[in-house]
Amino acid sequence: MCGISGAVWTNQQLQVDRQTLQSMNDSLAHRGPDDQAIYWQSPWNHEADASPPTASTAVGVALGFRRLSIIDLSTGMQPISNEDDSIQVIFNGEIYNFPDLRQRLEGNGHRFKTQGDAETIVHLYEDEGEECFRFLRGMFSIAIWDSRLKQLIVARDRLGQKPFFYAQQSGRFTFASELKAILPVHQIDTSINLNAIDQYLLYQYIPHPNTIYKGISSLPPGHSGVWKATDGSFKSSAYWQVPPARAPLAKQQAIDKLNQTLDEAVVLRMQSEVPLGAFLSGGVDSSLIAALMQKHSDQPIQTFSIGFQESEYDESKYAKLVADHLGTRHQSFLVQPDAMSILPELVHQFDQPFGDSSAIPTWYLSEMTRQQVTVALSGDGSDELFGGYHRYRAVDLAQKMDRIPGGKALFSSPLWQKIPSNMSQRNHLRRWKRFCQAMSLPPLQRYMQWIGIFHDQQRAMLYSDALLNQLGNNDPLDFLAEYYDNLHDRSPINRFSLMDLQTYLPGDLNTKVDIASMAHSLEVRQPFLDHHVVELAAQMPANWKIRSGKGKRILREAFADMIPASIWTRRKQGFGVPLDHWFRGPLKELAQQTLLGDTATRRGLFVKAEIQQMLDQHTSGKFDHAYRLWSLLVLELWFQRWKPDFKIPADL
Repeated sequence: MCGISGAVWTNQQLQVDRQTLQSMNDSLAHRGPDDQAIYWQSPWNHEADASPPTASTAVGVALGFRRLSIIDLSTGMQPISNEDDSIQVIFNGEIYNFPDLRQRLEGNGHRFKTQGDAETIVHLYEDEGEECFRFLRGMFSIAIWDSRLKQLIVARDRLGQKPFFYAQQSGRFTFASELKAILPVHQIDTSINLNAIDQYLLYQYIPHPNTIYKGISSLPPGHSGVWKATDGSFKSSAYWQVPPARAPLAKQQAIDKLNQTLDEAVVLRMQSEVPLGAFLSGGVDSSLIAALMQKHSDQPIQTFSIGFQESEYDESKYAKLVADHLGTRHQSFLVQPDAMSILPELVHQFDQPFGDSSAIPTWYLSEMTRQQVTVALSGDGSDELFGGYHRYRAVDLAQKMDRIPGGKALFSSPLWQKIPSNMSQRNHLRRWKRFCQAMSLPPLQRYMQWIGIFHDQQRAMLYSDALLNQLGNNDPLDFLAEYYDNLHDRSPINRFSLMDLQTYLPGDLNTKVDIASMAHSLEVRQPFLDHHVVELAAQMPANWKIRSGKGKRILREAFADMIPASIWTRRKQGFGVPLDHWFRGPLKELAQQTLLGDTATRRGLFVKAEIQQMLDQHTSGKFDHAYRLWSLLVLELWFQRWKPDFKIPADL
């Protein structure tokens, strides 16, 4: 695991000098604290790492690498080249099937000088060209400089576990593992993308390919791209997509194959030359991963969980139950989250606005786990693959209600909203009212009404006239609609869950895990996101996953005896923090001062009276606006950290 950065250019005025490259590399030190290296050559400076190219090529190359040593501790540095140094590779991630690939490549005559996975990419590219990425089983972001063809080839793994940001200009292509590593480069457009703010307030993250900056993009998951020095063009395309629906295996065959494939995915992710463990929350997913790890270990594996004083958010007793059952060496850390102190760290590391408050417990868990191990396995991805979220049951219920004559009118009646309920987000009656409120909408808009932070009407009331005018007709829902439309041949549950797999999972969950863990130099591996597991689950009918209101049915059928029965039947509990209490307690004053202060007001983005009303309704207990207030607070603190002088131009 590591951090990568770099640039290629044909315009001398856009040259990225050594000092700038070093600054880019330094900004990623947390991703790779063990070592670093840079590769730099330019036809406009003869102090290059290699003989300067001839004038006809006129292309400069800068590659930066920060290393977190996991495998091949002695010879695994990057950039790494082929036999004649015509190809240079840097990559962030892990290629789990590299031993098999290496054997094949050696059979083809390639000579290896290291024992790590990076060199596999070099020689695989030599054999397969731009098609090489489909042979990789792992998580990765990759940059390959081919001096023979004078082109840079880049790629991101299928599910977006590893990030890849880039800036494409006439005469230069710049890239990095994190946005902050691109900022030292001069003449990149870092003006604020207002449409990204609109997306952020709907989704709580900024979806690919957008970023908060107009001039920087995020390479979508499962995509590769080629920048050509000959014309300065950059073209990207998908090398992987969720496979089309086809007739599934017989159910028992599917169960057997799931057992085999997930087991193999875990074993592959246990490759490490440094201490390794597992996150263990006490839910089904992390418990199952820990159980499979223990199955293949001849000594107790290390497992880690965190606990909270608030019982509604504390799963530590379930984690201990599983750890005792499996016989792991378990450590549970009781934490008292201090939002006041952690917010500045989150805003710095999540270097564009990110509103998922579960980043806080993920941050603490990563910090504690890194004190003991360098690699941890987690259970991320299972909910999207096997119907784990409550909202998929809502999709199923809504579909059934749509078929009842008059059902849509009955359940969308405003009378439901008059029933009193408390303000807890987890209150059943409140959830029912939210469900009914959206029943009159088409399926995709209805779904977004359930899961969105600020829905359309709320954003329209919140936004200033200046912001509304500049947003124009851009609809933030278009991001989801593209994936939703491509899944038209699926059942409603599979359609929405596979949409989430390609949108919410990489944009929110994988971003959260990558940034929070790498901030502490911890590598997190996610067996459920092995693309063999994903492709198998994508072919399973929804009724194998959700039945009688319960999700993950086929997981239980495949692995029932591996974890305690009580874990399979316990109610799903989110990995969160008590935001609702915080905004009536320790965050109340900070929110008031930050969101209603002169600095935020001068930005001209929002109607101050609407924010005041939200704060008043929340503190008085009339309504729970905790997630909305958190998103706004993070956004303003992000501006204060990264763009303190920003205010919306009123004359555009």
